[in-house]
Amino acid sequence: MMVMILERVPPSLKGDLSRWLVEVTTGVYVGHASALVRDLLWDKCVRYVYRGRCYQLFRTNNEQGFEIRMHGDVGKAIVDFDGLQLMAFKDSRWLAFQQAELEAGSMKAQNDT
Repeated sequence: MMVMILERVPPSLKGDLSRWLVEVTTGVYVGHASALVRDLLWDKCVRYVYRGRCYQLFRTNNEQGFEIRMHGDVGKAIVDFDGLQLMAFKDSRWLAFQQAELEAGSMKAQNDT
């Protein structure tokens, strides 16, 4: 089972998805596809989403039983927490955390040389 959610995307992309999935409401597509088709559909969405956004949720063999992908103008980020995918809101604390991670990574790289 796979769910794809599209917002502010070209109509041609919605048409391409409707070949493989059923549009249950505006921008929400549901269906079953092989892993290859699922990945190809995701690649196509990533290629054609400019200012919009797309989400893909699909069944997989992990603790939660599903995986989430996001692309585009999204105010959230997926954070892996001991194998669980959690949603983090990108606010000022998120930006400070990201900056600290970048600085720690650059300091580690300097110490390794």
